[in-house]
Amino acid sequence: MSCVVAIDLGSNSLQIVQYDCALEEVQKSFLATVRTAEGLIETKKISKEAIERIIEAINRAKKEIDFQNCQVKAVTTQALRVALNQKDVLRVIKSQTGVDFEVISSQKEGELTLKAVQNRLQKLGINQDFVLVDIGGGSTELSFFIDGKIYSKSFELGIVTTANKCKSLEEIEAFVKERAKEIKEFTKEFDTKNLIFTATAGTPTTLAAMKLGLTYETYDARKVTGTKLTLDEVDFYLQKLLKMSKKEKEIAVGVGRDDLIVAGVIIFKEIFKILNKKEVIVIDDGLAMGVAIRACEEMKEEAS
Repeated sequence: MSCVVAIDLGSNSLQIVQYDCALEEVQKSFLATVRTAEGLIETKKISKEAIERIIEAINRAKKEIDFQNCQVKAVTTQALRVALNQKDVLRVIKSQTGVDFEVISSQKEGELTLKAVQNRLQKLGINQDFVLVDIGGGSTELSFFIDGKIYSKSFELGIVTTANKCKSLEEIEAFVKERAKEIKEFTKEFDTKNLIFTATAGTPTTLAAMKLGLTYETYDARKVTGTKLTLDEVDFYLQKLLKMSKKEKEIAVGVGRDDLIVAGVIIFKEIFKILNKKEVIVIDDGLAMGVAIRACEEMKEEAS
């Protein structure tokens, strides 16, 4: 068996990649907006509706991706880490889809995502130390790769939870600024001046796609990966999004994500400022890719 089906169930999205270990390339990919964390702040539980969306998305993915002849590795993150009904949710998902999810720590999430980004940067010919931001639905991970060592921390500042809690742009900005104080404190431990700034997950990839003239339907990960964004461009696309109608936003960023993207961009802008960076390299590869690469390494270790 030389292929892996890696699944990342996040607080907003379900991402799946079918990865060929021998060729070191993605054969197929699948992305669905499932809004796992919707209502989580109020109830402390994953809702019945969210569970149904997750199950429907996985079963739909099975029609496109080979779950039978590949090793399946499934992980889930912040929403399930904090949900009071975590065990019941995972049991129902397994009974309805056959997929057994592992709830991973924020530390492991950061390390696996960083592994994917580092792998991609090397393929792009970039071998410098870097800082990575991964803006998720329920949390934001900040990871530093310096002198071969990884320093990673997760912060409870996510797109879904922020958008659900705040009703206006002003509220989002105030909420993000307050929550980001912890991120600012963490970054004081590092000299970020000579580090390359990289970003993954839906917010930066969406902005990079907009810069390239791509929509949600025409999105191309190969084109997006390696795209550079300046802080001025991030602000430009934020203003553009704010002026869009709901329909225009859905075309640009996808149905079910249109009401979340602004929160993501404001978080992204705040990280830019905290790190004192003017430019970021956007990488499409994220946690699912890191899970796939690690699974391939483990298979290789077992075979030797």
